[in-house]
Amino acid sequence: MKKVLVLCAMILSGLSLMAEGYQVNMQSQRQTGMGHTGTGLLLGASSMHFNPGALGFLESNYEFSAGMSGVFSKNTFQKATPSIYETSSDNPMGTPFYFYGASRINEKMVVGLSVTSPYGNSLSWGNDWDGRYLIQDIALKAIFIQPTLSYQFNEKLSIGAGFVAAYGSVDLNKAIPMQAGTGIANDGNVNLTGDTWSYGYHAGVTFRATEKFTLGLDYRSKIVMKMEAGEANFNVPDVLKSDAAFPEENTFDAELPMPTNITLGMGYQLNEKWLLAADLQYVGWSDYESLDFDFANNTPVLADSENARNYENTLIVRLGTEFTLSPKWQFRAGAYYDPTPIPENYLTPETPGTNKVGLSAGMSWNIIEKLSFDASLLYIHGEKREDGYADSNFYGTYYSNAILPGIGLTYTF
Repeated sequence: MKKVLVLCAMILSGLSLMAEGYQVNMQSQRQTGMGHTGTGLLLGASSMHFNPGALGFLESNYEFSAGMSGVFSKNTFQKATPSIYETSSDNPMGTPFYFYGASRINEKMVVGLSVTSPYGNSLSWGNDWDGRYLIQDIALKAIFIQPTLSYQFNEKLSIGAGFVAAYGSVDLNKAIPMQAGTGIANDGNVNLTGDTWSYGYHAGVTFRATEKFTLGLDYRSKIVMKMEAGEANFNVPDVLKSDAAFPEENTFDAELPMPTNITLGMGYQLNEKWLLAADLQYVGWSDYESLDFDFANNTPVLADSENARNYENTLIVRLGTEFTLSPKWQFRAGAYYDPTPIPENYLTPETPGTNKVGLSAGMSWNIIEKLSFDASLLYIHGEKREDGYADSNFYGTYYSNAILPGIGLTYTF
């Protein structure tokens, strides 16, 4: 059962689908169209996600904004030579969404509530591909609920903060190799499911240096998602279904961090037509050192384990612009560079992380004075990466790309 033991020591590694492929910034069509910039911009209720400090500059008494994007992604894997094996994933469409509602209480104070999905991903390699003992498919999602309060001290300075309640869930499948010589020809399978609530906070400050120039600083705390009593269901031959091998009813505990984010942003109104923006986003991935898990019922072939990750901190560079054609039409464009936090020899097919370039475009159509239709389109190109996971000696070349269209509505009064 040695192979089974090794597999079980890696089962929860699929929960590591984070990194640049898991942190989703599709939380406003307007900001997405500008390369996800927004920390130094004054864009109303959506500031609750990008910088709560900017919410204090809300121009209307009330603002509501909601939208959704579709994530159409594809990953291709070529196994290291001398193998000629190649395959592509068949990922289901992801649907990140957002809702913001904000109200001005008085001249100084604004309150709001946001519901967003800043983390999540779906990946499916199939049941019979070469890396099935690492992953077959996985679906992760996180929903953040954030009540927010922002206070504008004067015409130049505003601060804001929010409490974050985060709901997370996982559904993962992996194949289990059976020991050679036992007469068992087919693979087994494990399905891991669970959900949990965790908590954090979010704060920001916006400084309006001049009528044209704004600066913003945003801080999102680390949130540790602690999975307790998740369900571990093993589909194995009957001879292995026992308390001495794979108990039919078993649970697991695990935890992993959603990392600290610190973003510095600026916005500059070049003239009546052009708005420019830039963000530097620091992501504290070094918090993710290891993925440790604990099964409620251990056996000689099902042991608790520690899985090193050793992720590295990253710095994302974002640029964006908005062009106002008329009171009814605004057009946007942006670009960013998002380096992978996954070091050499730690690359797994659960997280085929590569350095990524994002190119975006967007528009807003002010249907009437108080209602606008917002749309964006983002293309993400992952750089070719030849690497693998040393613990399983699974190496090859990964390619990835994604197209993300999105629509939304914004209503102010």
